[in-house]
Amino acid sequence: MQPEQPAGDRILPDLTPENRAFWTGGANGELHIQRCEACRRWTHPPRNACGDCGGTLSPEPVSGRGSVFSFTVNHQSFRPGVATPYVIAIVELAEQADLRVPTNLVDCLGENVRCGLPVEVRFEALGEVFMPVFAPCEGA
Repeated sequence: MQPEQPAGDRILPDLTPENRAFWTGGANGELHIQRCEACRRWTHPPRNACGDCGGTLSPEPVSGRGSVFSFTVNHQSFRPGVATPYVIAIVELAEQADLRVPTNLVDCLGENVRCGLPVEVRFEALGEVFMPVFAPCEGA
């Protein structure tokens, strides 16, 4: 999976031990999400311990496939280097109901987005950070 070129100036996250795998896994074409070693529940956003059982969390690769849970099309320019309009979405990953990632949708027009749209991860290479973004699956 080839990294995408960034759409504009992005604010980069501060990398921590908890979130590093999520933000850098795209270097290998993998989306990493924390999973509890005890109860096996997936957890996002990254944190120190499982919210369900308190168990230890470890990053694991997921399929990178999911569906649009919710979205909005932004037409307001909040940052000079970010072109509008763009789609802000919540993607529910295929691995677990309620495992949701806030993201941008790329390679689609806002009027073509719908809740339930099948999507797959892509990455924008931004130095050490590989920003996960999602695009419609082929044929969707």
